Amino acid sequence: MCSAFAPGLLGARPAGLRRARTALRGSGAVSIMSTAMNFGTKSFQPRPPDKGSFPLDHFGECTRFKEKFLKCLRENNFENGLCRYESKEYLECRMERQLMAQEPLEKLGFGDLEDGKANKR
Repeated sequence: MCSAFAPGLLGARPAGLRRARTALRGSGAVSIMSTAMNFGTKSFQPRPPDKGSFPLDHFGECTRFKEKFLKCLRENNFENGLCRYESKEYLECRMERQLMAQEPLEKLGFGDLEDGKANKR
């Protein structure tokens, strides 16, 4: 009885293990696993920020101008047209300290400001 039973045990695999391997091969799980390991195929290409995006003033170099502009807005019921000179000063400070790109003031909408005063209509 031992001799008839022993040869079958040495070369045989449990039926449950055989079914599980067949199911994995048929489901595509092996191919999904191999493609998930390709981390370096796509590389990230950084791009510069859009126009109008600029670094924060971490050192507070233009805080005085910003506060002056915000105070003007509060005093004038947030009518930004009445605080254009303060806005111009703040942007000039940022440009001088390279916190934003140098732009002509005319291009920023301050072409009508002469000697610090807006032309009144």
